[in-house]
Amino acid sequence: MATNTANHPAILPTAGFIRETTVLIFVPISRATLWRKVKTGEFPKPVKLGTKITAWRVEAVREYLDSVGGMK
Repeated sequence: MATNTANHPAILPTAGFIRETTVLIFVPISRATLWRKVKTGEFPKPVKLGTKITAWRVEAVREYLDSVGGMK
């Protein structure tokens, strides 16, 4: 299944928050694996921005990618 990236930024922002769909573009794992890694502490925990809005700090995602050699 191809991912439609037309509505997503071409590069990871330097600061702010990103939602799950954007995280999964830059961290090519399944949704279930993402949440498994969050639960075990292998991936940063998201932040609740509202009752129905969960997002990750871009800085934390960048640190994770740097630690696994995912971003240069």
